[in-house]
Amino acid sequence: MEKNAKIYVAGHRGMVGSALVRRLQSEGYENIIVRTSRELDLRNQQAVTEFFEAERPEYVFLAAAKVGGIMANNIYRAEFLYDNLQIQNNVIHNAYATGTKKLMFLGSSCIYPKMAPQPLKEDYLLTGPLEYTNEPYAIAKITGIKMCESYRKQYGCDFISVMPTNLYGPNDNYDLNNSHVLPAMIRKFHEAKTEGKPFVELWGTGSPLREFLHADDLADACVYLMKNYDGEQFVNIGVGEDISIKSLAELIKETVGYGGQIHWNTDKPDGTPRKLMDVARLHEMGWKHKYSLEEGIKITYQDFLSKMTEYSV
Repeated sequence: MEKNAKIYVAGHRGMVGSALVRRLQSEGYENIIVRTSRELDLRNQQAVTEFFEAERPEYVFLAAAKVGGIMANNIYRAEFLYDNLQIQNNVIHNAYATGTKKLMFLGSSCIYPKMAPQPLKEDYLLTGPLEYTNEPYAIAKITGIKMCESYRKQYGCDFISVMPTNLYGPNDNYDLNNSHVLPAMIRKFHEAKTEGKPFVELWGTGSPLREFLHADDLADACVYLMKNYDGEQFVNIGVGEDISIKSLAELIKETVGYGGQIHWNTDKPDGTPRKLMDVARLHEMGWKHKYSLEEGIKITYQDFLSKMTEYSV
């Protein structure tokens, strides 16, 4: 990417999009285009068409999506499917229609079958049933991958896809109704600490294994691949190591400084037993993560503290 290239980051206010903007700016990219959802509703076909025709970005990072944790995914199934399909269809098609040089679509590790062998290799896509609780979101993301593949094959577009593992970091969503597990735990333990609660209730058994990648590491990987990769096959982005939800809870409890107990509500779902990414292809390309989980959680807790007035009870 040329330093003066016009780069559109879709979803720049989210955790991933904001990390991408920070990373690009740190490397000297200044011609970055952004729009808030109020300024541009990416679900609106006409609005997106007019935006692309007017701005004609040369490079596009498609980080905009409707996202949430296990509860939000299961409750708002129609919205997760419809909104994400609309966003992807509009951005990917209009990038093609206006001659975008290169587009990167960001998916999710939930695209893989629930019982796929571990670690998850890129070849395992569409080899078995999905996890029910996030099936609509996963189907939307799989569609995005296939759109990029199809536009590449039919039109010769240099559209690539990446599949990040579970993400966390600055600018995360700490709303307990629709946040992911790590930021939700940070908030729960912090509020229990400040309110003197004797225990914190967490969902499931604590046995599932999850992999976590800091958002700044993801942004670094995305910019690296945008510069160095132009293949049809999507690329996993992760750390190649996982941790049990129970151990994660203990780590966050210690970081926050909470002295109470943890009660596991086993009436609530665990979700997929394990989701560890095989990142051999990414490592072979010369990229590896920098943040340890312990260091990353400390940074994320400080981010939460800076925003805690937004989440006051």
